[in-house]
Amino acid sequence: MTTAQPITADAPLPEVAGTEKLLLTLVALGLLLLLPATFDADAYRAHTAFYAALGLISVGTLGWAGWKYGQKPPGVYNHNLWLRASTSRGAVAWVTGIVLTGFYVILYWFSSPDDQGNFGPLNQLVHALDPASQALRHKPSDQWFLYGTFYTLAILVMGVRGLLKYRHSPYHLIRTGSLMFFQLGFAFLLPGLLLAFQRPEFYFSYFWPLKQDYLFPDTVGYLLKDGGPALGVFMVFWTAVISFVGVPVLTYFFGKRWYCSWVCGCGGLAETAGDPYRQLSDKSRTAWKWEVRIIYTVLVIIVLLTALLWVGASGAVPALQGITQPLSKAYGFAIGSVFSGIIGVGFYPLMGARVWCRFGCPMAAYLGLLQKHFSRFRITTNGAQCISCGNCSNVCEMGIDVKQYAQRGEPIIRASCVGCGMCSTACPRGVLNLENGPRDNRYQGSQLISADSLRILS
Repeated sequence: MTTAQPITADAPLPEVAGTEKLLLTLVALGLLLLLPATFDADAYRAHTAFYAALGLISVGTLGWAGWKYGQKPPGVYNHNLWLRASTSRGAVAWVTGIVLTGFYVILYWFSSPDDQGNFGPLNQLVHALDPASQALRHKPSDQWFLYGTFYTLAILVMGVRGLLKYRHSPYHLIRTGSLMFFQLGFAFLLPGLLLAFQRPEFYFSYFWPLKQDYLFPDTVGYLLKDGGPALGVFMVFWTAVISFVGVPVLTYFFGKRWYCSWVCGCGGLAETAGDPYRQLSDKSRTAWKWEVRIIYTVLVIIVLLTALLWVGASGAVPALQGITQPLSKAYGFAIGSVFSGIIGVGFYPLMGARVWCRFGCPMAAYLGLLQKHFSRFRITTNGAQCISCGNCSNVCEMGIDVKQYAQRGEPIIRASCVGCGMCSTACPRGVLNLENGPRDNRYQGSQLISADSLRILS
C-alpha cells in the first residue's frame, strides 16, 4: 500500500538526525572542494581536489539516500518539501539556481579552447578528466566531456536515490533503471567509443527534432563522409527511420513515456536529479496556455528550418543559401543553448524540473501530438475512490492538475503527460492507473479494464 503524507504549511521541520547531518556534510565538503579544483593554479592539487570532490559528493549522496529512504517502509513521503528552503523557492533554491545557471553560461560562452588548449574558468576541471577521456575516446578532455561526465554522474547517483525511494513500485524501478542505462551506455560511453575508433560522435538515443541538426544537410553529408560507407549510412538511416517510423509506432503503443520517461537524457536528469523539485511546476491555466503557444511554435520553427535547409542545399532557391545557415545558428543558440540548458536545468529549483520539456522541447511537442490523437495510452481514474488529497497534482512535474480529472473520474489524455506514473504512485487510494488499450475505448475511464493494461508496471 502506498503511504503519502499530507502537506501542512504550518508544521515545524523535524529535527535533523546526526547521521543525516554527517552525510550531508560530506556532500557540502565535496561541493566546496570544487572551488580549489577550479581555481588552484597548481594542476596536481586541483586535480586531486576534483576527484576528492566527486568522491565525497557521490558517497555522501548515496549514503544519505540509503539512510533517508532505506530505513523507512516503502511508500511516497513528502518529506516537508514545501517547508524546506531548498525545495520551496527559498534562499537555498535561489542560490542553487544561480550556481547552475552560472555554470551553463560559463560552459556555453566562456569555455571555448584557445590555441594553448586552455578552457577558460573550467580549464582545471576539464584537464582533470584527461586520463578518463584518453581511456574512453583516445583524445584529451574538453568542456563537453566534462559536462557529459557531470550529467551522467548526476543521473546515476540520483538514479540510485530514485531506486531506493520508489523501490515499492516495479514501474519506477524499471523506468529509473532504463534512464540510467541509456544515459550511461548510449549518451556517454557509445559516443566516446565512436570517437576512439575515429568515427563521428553520434548519439543513438537522440534524434530529430530534438537533435535537430541530425537531419540537416551538412550533418547528413558529414556522417556519410566520416562515418564510412556502412556506419555513416546506418546513422542517417537510423535517424530518419526512428524519427518518422519508430517514434509514431512506439508512441501509438506506449504513449510518449517510452521516450520522455524511459530513454531521453533530458527526462533522465529531470526524473532523477530533478525529483525533489517536481512539486514546483505551475498548474495554472495561464501556464498551460503559454506552454501550448511556445512549444508548438518551437516545433513549427524546426520543421520549417529543416525544410528550408534542404531547399537551400539543393540549389533550387539560391537566395536561401545565405539565410538558412544564420537561421540554424540562431536556433541552436536560442533553443539548444539558452532554453534547453540555462533555463531548462538552471531553473530546476525555481520552476520545477520539466521546464524545457513543457515549454521548449520540439520532441515533446511531436510526441504529444501523437499521444493525444493517435496513442492507446491514457491514465484511467476512479472518481468514486478519490479523497481529493491533491497528492497526484502535487507530484505532477508537467503542470497537470490531475486531481480535477480524478474527482470527475475522467481519463487523463493530455499531450503534455510524460507517463512518469508519479500521480498513480502517490495516490493513497489507487485511483489512477497507467493503461494501454483499444483506442475506441480510451475515453471510457475507469470502466475499462483492458487485457493488455500495464497495471503490473504502475
